[in-house]
Amino acid sequence: MNILSRTSNDSNSGSVDRGLLFAIVTLALFGDLMIYSATKVALTNAGYDPAYYLKRQTMWVCIGLAVMWILSRVDHRRFEMIATPAYLSSIAGLIGVIFFGSSALGAQRWFNLGFFQVQPSEFMVLALILTASAYSARRPQGLAQRDVIRILFMAGLPMAIIAVQPDLGTAIIVAVTVGIMIVIAGVPPRFMALLGVVGVVGAVSAVAVGFLQKYQLSRLTAFLNQNSSDPALASAIYHVDNAKNAIGAGGITGMGLFNGLQTNLGYVPEQRTDFIFTAIGEQLGLIGSLVFLGLLATVAYRIFVISKDAKEQFGRLLCVGIFVFFSFSCFQNIGMTMGIMPVTGIPLPLVSYGGTAALVFSGAIGMVLSVSRRRGN
Repeated sequence: MNILSRTSNDSNSGSVDRGLLFAIVTLALFGDLMIYSATKVALTNAGYDPAYYLKRQTMWVCIGLAVMWILSRVDHRRFEMIATPAYLSSIAGLIGVIFFGSSALGAQRWFNLGFFQVQPSEFMVLALILTASAYSARRPQGLAQRDVIRILFMAGLPMAIIAVQPDLGTAIIVAVTVGIMIVIAGVPPRFMALLGVVGVVGAVSAVAVGFLQKYQLSRLTAFLNQNSSDPALASAIYHVDNAKNAIGAGGITGMGLFNGLQTNLGYVPEQRTDFIFTAIGEQLGLIGSLVFLGLLATVAYRIFVISKDAKEQFGRLLCVGIFVFFSFSCFQNIGMTMGIMPVTGIPLPLVSYGGTAALVFSGAIGMVLSVSRRRGN
């Protein structure tokens, strides 16, 4: 039995969800502004073009919005036909990056194409959402135990490759997204508990056998012992403490765009990417942060509504997968800056600096908009 069901018939056939479209464009423009605000002073002081990151991200946002518009014009049922090729291509990309990828910050996740870098694991998440949706849609009465095992295998293979890169954050995104999609698709109740046990045992085993990299284990340990004085955890705790200090320093109204000691003096690492929310908190304060969170909530809510209004299983599950992908990415990214989630390096959708993530999230939203066009068909 499917958990989601259609709840309204007020959608207009042939028209995209304007609320989602407006929220996404606003979010992308806001992301550009915050990247510029978080990097301008540091780049200027270093003698570089103060708009360097802004220009590059704006280019990717424009390309991403174009991709979103194109995909929104395609009948979403056609996406079901490309699910398997997309999955196999993404697997090939994950394997290829192991042998031909470039290394940065202790990880080998990117193809260096000169002017930009491509991260195959980002595309893998969307390809897996397509594949799981297509497979489950062919079983409208729900998933049998063998179906769940097949989907878990389809997800487990890329998860293992991604974790080896290492990219624990994306592997977690895959696990959470596919797990919830399986439940929504109609997993047998007795099997749900088994899934939970397997997940917990797998996580504990990964730590016990030393599967995690040293820095990953340090981040996890620091998260569980945030008041520890252990010198081995000092660096991980220091970064999170500075992130929380930056958010707290913003107070109610913030210090204003382009201002803030934590932001401008570089106390918070990777602020234009993983820790962009700290710049939002410090510069825009509690009020600005709440407005921003409201914008994220609007995007998530509109995707959820579209999934409930979808008339067939593939479109419904596709939207569910993208809803979880977007929502959990936001929760994990913001949570790690506040110390309520471990640091994993997951970008904040359409806000963090990064071309691959901008393309993937824009493409995902384009697919959701395609479903919204045909809710009345």
